Amino acid sequence: MSSEKGNVARTRPQKHKNRGVFKNNLHDTNHVTKMINSIQVSHVCERCKDIIEWKIKYKKYKPLSQAKTCVKCNLKTVKRAYHVMCAECGKKLGLCTKCCQKKDVVVPPVTVNKFELDLELKAILSSLAERRRRTFLRYMDKKRKQKEETEEPNTTEEEDRKDLLDKLKSLQIMDDDDDEDDDDDCDDDHHHPFDTDSSPSEHVDDDDLDKHHDRPIGCPNDVVFI
Repeated sequence: MSSEKGNVARTRPQKHKNRGVFKNNLHDTNHVTKMINSIQVSHVCERCKDIIEWKIKYKKYKPLSQAKTCVKCNLKTVKRAYHVMCAECGKKLGLCTKCCQKKDVVVPPVTVNKFELDLELKAILSSLAERRRRTFLRYMDKKRKQKEETEEPNTTEEEDRKDLLDKLKSLQIMDDDDDEDDDDDCDDDHHHPFDTDSSPSEHVDDDDLDKHHDRPIGCPNDVVFI
């Protein structure tokens, strides 16, 4: 733009143009940057929401190190940067928590996970072995992806829970069968050929008994060696 007085119309194009869009996590991947990028801006008006999102996008957002005092209730309940009012006071008074004006505020999105495990499923899952547990988690992720890809779900929430419960019980039965097989193997390994409670079909020769008692073959039992 020319410095000539009154000349506000520039005819030339922008001299320096960016080749790519700015990425705030291109060279910075620490946990603070990830936390800032995951912030859901809410309880503010549309204009204040755009301002905070611009700060997050271009790495100008400075998170709070400690809670701030709310301008309405005078309590340290403000935990988000650039907010001057807590969420409770904003809901109660119907004001934007940043500019304190009576405008339509942005409501935080409600995320409902239909595959959330209840106490019964969690108890069964914790009793499984690590291998079976991972199998069930892969199965649950597969069902969730199929549910998200389908526009109109064919099953209800109760049917999904019953399906997950049946899968868990089948894995639990497989886990119990593996434990029984391991116990049988251990019993076979500890069997001794000279046990008195061996089955009648197992016959032990006199030669083996003589070797076991360290005496010559064919010697009577009452012979004493000096």
